[in-house]
Amino acid sequence: MSDDSRIVADPKVLVGKPVVRGTRLSVEFIIGLLADGWSRKEILDEYPSLTDDDITACLNYARDVLSSERVFAAE
Repeated sequence: MSDDSRIVADPKVLVGKPVVRGTRLSVEFIIGLLADGWSRKEILDEYPSLTDDDITACLNYARDVLSSERVFAAE
């Protein structure tokens, strides 16, 4: 997995979901905005505490989590 200190998980923040450091914005939420068609600019305009690097860190985190997922075919 990426060693990106922008993404943190703390049991005291959003029940331990991975969030952008210093915010209560979860990786799941940011990825969801992108999936819903929001542009990076729209996200940054709406959430000024975020940076473009934070959005990239969310994408990298999601990629890394999915790359370690194992799927087994049902027989």
